[in-house]
Amino acid sequence: MKRNLFIVFSLVLLASMVLSACGPKATEEPAAPAEPAATEAPAAPAYEGLVVEAPNCDYGGEFLKMEAVDEYTVKFTLCYPDPAFPSKAAFTPFAVQPREYLESTGGAPLEKPIGTGPYKVEAWERGNQLVFTRNEDYWGEKAKTPTLVFRWSSESAQRLLELQSGTVDGIDNPGPDDFATIKNDPNLQLLNREALNIFYIGMNNTYPPFDNVKVRQAIAMSIDRQRIVDNFYPEGSVVASHFTPCAIPNGCVGEEWYAFDPVKGKELLAEAGYPNGFETEIAYRDVVRGYLPQPGVVAQDIQAQLKANLNIDAKIVVMESGAFLDAADSGQLSGLHLLGWGADYPDQTNFLDYHFGATSSKQFGEKHPEITEPLKKAASLVGDDVRKPYYEAANNAIRELVPMIPVAHGGSAVAFKAAATGAHASPLGNEYFAVVEIPGQDTLVWMQNAEPISLYCADETDGESLRACEQVTESLLSFEIGGTAVNPGLAESYEANEDLTEWTFHLRKGIKFHDGSTLDANDVIVSWALQWDYAHPLHKGNTGAFTYFNSLFGNFLNAPPQ
Repeated sequence: MKRNLFIVFSLVLLASMVLSACGPKATEEPAAPAEPAATEAPAAPAYEGLVVEAPNCDYGGEFLKMEAVDEYTVKFTLCYPDPAFPSKAAFTPFAVQPREYLESTGGAPLEKPIGTGPYKVEAWERGNQLVFTRNEDYWGEKAKTPTLVFRWSSESAQRLLELQSGTVDGIDNPGPDDFATIKNDPNLQLLNREALNIFYIGMNNTYPPFDNVKVRQAIAMSIDRQRIVDNFYPEGSVVASHFTPCAIPNGCVGEEWYAFDPVKGKELLAEAGYPNGFETEIAYRDVVRGYLPQPGVVAQDIQAQLKANLNIDAKIVVMESGAFLDAADSGQLSGLHLLGWGADYPDQTNFLDYHFGATSSKQFGEKHPEITEPLKKAASLVGDDVRKPYYEAANNAIRELVPMIPVAHGGSAVAFKAAATGAHASPLGNEYFAVVEIPGQDTLVWMQNAEPISLYCADETDGESLRACEQVTESLLSFEIGGTAVNPGLAESYEANEDLTEWTFHLRKGIKFHDGSTLDANDVIVSWALQWDYAHPLHKGNTGAFTYFNSLFGNFLNAPPQ
């Protein structure tokens, strides 16, 4: 074998010598330097999108899967259709913060949220004021005024006095007697807010005597609700015929609430075993709301009516706002309590499911399947006409079982200096101050009814906290300024499959958080999943209740057994 290779090599060499001798001699050019081998850039690492998934839908919640499909695409797979999902995705508790920041705070960014909004938190002086500064890198239209300040006072007279004196530029909820004063002052402007709210008297059916439906019905018939509206509410207010305002589709289907009939109420109370009445409490927080503009005097009037009509002695208990809400949500209020609700989005799920659904709070005690079952069915259907019979059944069951007494849909307003442009009143209570300015001022001061409880609104339900968060954090979608229509937000577009169980959102590219980090799909997944998954290491918040998520989307994933 080696010999054969030698013969082949010799023949090749000989042929080469012959060709060289016989042919013309070529001018030899210096050899061109060899091209350096191209160095390929290292491939960018593939985006590792987070996926959080339930093993199945047996746990009782709405979500089956949350996934970051790619860097700018988020997909939610649901266990059942949800026609209201876009409105929920626009709501402030589901705003997005950076994954890394949420991790660094242990899931409790209570004092200083990091958002993408037109303002960022500069300083919070507890008990005094909350200061925001303009986000100069905002992806949308920048805030008109460089500095925004929130102050608060529970007294409507104090708020008006400060507006008149010029120490503040806008106020929430002027007192009912102040509407005319503001209208007649050329230096001020009054902006009415649509009455998409409800004030109610709540009862918890796990505490005697409210465990007896006849007691609850007796009280429902023995409160003169028209008297309360006539005496303590401003223009634009109406007595509630149903829990949900009639402007919400299917809000007022079914029978109207009981007429005022204290004689019948007294009879029912006697049938329940309390012919001489009983002792109880009326708990409330001293915070003005559009649904309850004068909480103290309304509490006193209800106290007087209970005594006069049913011989019920009710002691008034005034509680701090946060403590009151926590006690109500956890079912710790054993007497009557005065609370209310303002629309977060214009759908029955926001009113009925939140308060009376199977996974709602313990505010009214044990749940009633006569209410929860039609609500669950209605929430999964598309079309107001299709949903109507289920909401009719739920409204009728609420009337029969009386978990609470709907009193009023309260007219309310905001007031600003006349020179303020862009001033508006939102029917959802989420005024957006980035569009408001007063010529010659670099600071805008707003005075509301109370101090925020915290600025992590995933785990808050009070309007003062939500309004503050809305200046700083943003959600996948957004509500139009001063309205209820749903617009693009951090997601520039979205689509759903035919049966509304798969919702895909396409994020805007290049959006920066206030800390300079860039928004991506994993930020969305963590912001949502830490609420959904009870076992998530960041499922902390302020109280850990995450009431909105639980009420609007059903059971938590991995929740401990009740």
